[in-house]
Amino acid sequence: MTGGDAVRLRPPAGMLDERAIGWWRARWLLLTGAPVLASAVLGALIGPARWWLWPAAGILAAAGLGCAAFFPRWWFRFHRWEVTDDAVYVRTGAFRQEWRIAPMSRIQTVDTVRGPLEQVFRLATVTVTTASAKGAIRIRGLDHELAAELAGRLTRITGATPGDAT
Repeated sequence: MTGGDAVRLRPPAGMLDERAIGWWRARWLLLTGAPVLASAVLGALIGPARWWLWPAAGILAAAGLGCAAFFPRWWFRFHRWEVTDDAVYVRTGAFRQEWRIAPMSRIQTVDTVRGPLEQVFRLATVTVTTASAKGAIRIRGLDHELAAELAGRLTRITGATPGDAT
């Protein structure tokens, strides 16, 4: 970039798809559901010698349900993204906010990923790999069709942007 064309830090305008809330909730429930089930089964099989497995399973289940109810909606409020002709902007995090900017001239690859749970919610993640030591920028929780369009747009813009991406 030359002269007055500098990329500046600013709040990105784009929001994630609202289905990301359900996707995050499902991830929480799956993450806590397996240990809850394992504790409950072990408590039933081992019997009175390990009575403490039942309360542990209950506490873990309550914590998982509470986290699944609260955190996804809260995260949704803070995650933002935007793509301009000059850069990709991403802001994540609630307590520890991370703002990332990838100038188009630094982008090396653009990937779209849809894990099994993302497919259920018709969501996708766009990964923008740059020449940065910090690593790739990920925009998670996008509608899968929007993610495909975004990957195509980024590919067109970066192809027309002068620079060596190193």
